[in-house]
Amino acid sequence: MQESYDVAIVGGGVMGCAIAYQLTKAGKKVVVVERNTMGSEASRAAAGILGAQAEIDEEGPLRAFALESRALFPAFVEELKTYTGIDVQLNQKGVIKPARSQEEAVKLKHKVMEYRDWDAEVRWLDRDQLHDLEPLASENLVGGMYLPNDGQLHAAYFAEALAVVCRNVGVHMKSYCQVYRFLLDRNAVKGVITSAGTILAEQVIVTSGAFTKHLLPDVQVYPVKGECISVCADRPLLTHTLFVDEGCYLVPKAGNRIVIGATKVAHDFSKQVTAGGILFLLEKAKSLLPTIEQTTFEDSWSGLRPQSGDGLPYMGEHPDYRGIYVASGHYRNGILLSPATGKYMADLVLGKKVPAYIHDSFRLDRKSVDMEGIK
Repeated sequence: MQESYDVAIVGGGVMGCAIAYQLTKAGKKVVVVERNTMGSEASRAAAGILGAQAEIDEEGPLRAFALESRALFPAFVEELKTYTGIDVQLNQKGVIKPARSQEEAVKLKHKVMEYRDWDAEVRWLDRDQLHDLEPLASENLVGGMYLPNDGQLHAAYFAEALAVVCRNVGVHMKSYCQVYRFLLDRNAVKGVITSAGTILAEQVIVTSGAFTKHLLPDVQVYPVKGECISVCADRPLLTHTLFVDEGCYLVPKAGNRIVIGATKVAHDFSKQVTAGGILFLLEKAKSLLPTIEQTTFEDSWSGLRPQSGDGLPYMGEHPDYRGIYVASGHYRNGILLSPATGKYMADLVLGKKVPAYIHDSFRLDRKSVDMEGIK
């Protein structure tokens, strides 16, 4: 059996669905092919932090892209709610990067001064100001950098909303469908061969995250397993997301829940949550919020975050195969970067112009320094 579409998208996470939505609104006939259920991999496992400043503190194309994508969220989530009825629980109360020592305080104060050159709302919190905002935070915290424009949302609800809106606008959604290989005519794609038959398409977009190399071995994306846990309290313990640079974060959710993440294990495709991972997360969380000991353990899970060799995402057409596009390697920022990725990948496929920094910095054949030491 053969089916024919304008565009076939391989991978039904937030990237694939965001791109499919934009292309369908532009009049394209689109199919999304997912080997599991839609949004079941890294998208659903994410903590949902929109940390354009908390996560990406170095100036460059990734931060510019992150800031642009973060700015799209308020209107985008309202659009999703209008067409799906799903509230993704967007929280715009900000992120605090706490200092646990005077040495950390000095570094964060320097960052505050740097950020204030282009974001006047970023500010330093002294010990008293930090505890005014978060009374239950550890007394060992000496201050913190407050990033009021970063935020967070419910990642699973966001992934669900994107899948639902795609269905509602007419995207063909194929779950439990494995893509085996591309259908090629010399160096031009003509579709994909799947477990459900042949899908014809003049353009194919690979958005399969940590599994990108299964179809495109030359695209240097590898998995970084991240373990998370959630706890529940009988009262609110935290208002703002707390984020420390070695990867620990506490994200307050509705219903007095707190998501705690995340470990980092490179090149690991396993999904098991380890006792060591849980212990690491709880110890880090307790150092920031001692009352975490009083909470009830709720759940644990893991996700495979797609990392690239140089830490930048891949976005663009494959240099060797006409019509094959890739959007992958967004690492821990897939939720954050999905609105802008959807917008600009759709523009690329439609032949529209995109900002030069996206084309130059995220192209598949860029010359890059291997930073695989980032574990």
